Formats: sequence, C-alpha cells, structure tokens
Amino acid sequence: MKEKNWKLLLCLLVPLAAGGLGAWLSGGFGDSYAAMYKPLLSPPGWVFPVVWTALYLLMGYASWIVLMSEASEPRKRRALTVYAVQLGINLLWPLFFFRLGWLLFAFLWLLLLIAAVLACRLLFRHIEKRAGDLLLPYLIWLFFAAYLNLGAVILN
Repeated sequence: MKEKNWKLLLCLLVPLAAGGLGAWLSGGFGDSYAAMYKPLLSPPGWVFPVVWTALYLLMGYASWIVLMSEASEPRKRRALTVYAVQLGINLLWPLFFFRLGWLLFAFLWLLLLIAAVLACRLLFRHIEKRAGDLLLPYLIWLFFAAYLNLGAVILN
C-alpha cells in the first residue's frame, strides 16, 4: 500500500477512534438518553452513531487533504493542531453529558467545541477550500446538538 493511502487510512481512523473512546468513556448513552425528557425534533438514539460515524469520516478525510496539501509545514501544523484540539474537546463531551450528567456544563463545553471547529474550518479552508467545506456538516450537526443539549438542560 502506498504511503499516501496509509496516511488516508490513519487520518480516517483517528477521529473514529476518538469517537469510540468518547462513547466508551461515557459508559454508553442508550439508557440515560432514553430516560431523558427531550426537546422537539430529537431523533431516536440509533441516529447518533450513524451520523457521528459519517461526520468522523468527513473530518478524517478533511485532515488528510490538509496533510497532503502543498501548504507550508507551519500552516499545516497549526491547522492540524487546532483539529486535534477540537477532536479532544469532542471526545470529552459525552463523558460530561452522559456519564456525569453535567448537562449545563456539557452545553457550555459544546459551545467551546463549536468555536474550536469554526477555527479549524477557517484554517482548513485557507489551506484547501474543500477541506474546510467538509467540516460544514459537522458544524451544522454541532448546532443541532447544542439545541438538543440546551433542551435537555431546560427539560430535565
């Protein structure tokens, strides 16, 4: 397998692993989510792993585009560092929301995640427009997640 393909595989696996670790740290969210009062438009629980898997794959592909770009190493390093930071913030959210039940703190943490993803998207876009655009569904989903999280804060 070519080095380029190995890098793509690694870039796809990193966010999937972070998401899996986040789910594991949360202790599973099926029961706690099912027991909550949820705001209007809340999807069934099975939707979340499907959507998150797709989003993690888009994130990974976007990071690969940046990694393989002809941008300077400092620009790529800065963009990929912000990417890693937002991934770390993302990893911790299910722990706060599901395992610890800190719904308000989780909402505030989600706002921090949105800011980090906005910064990441801008940096990615300046390197390769397509890479920044691939983060747009993630950003949209995070705004929807913030609505759901805030709804859980208000209703529970």
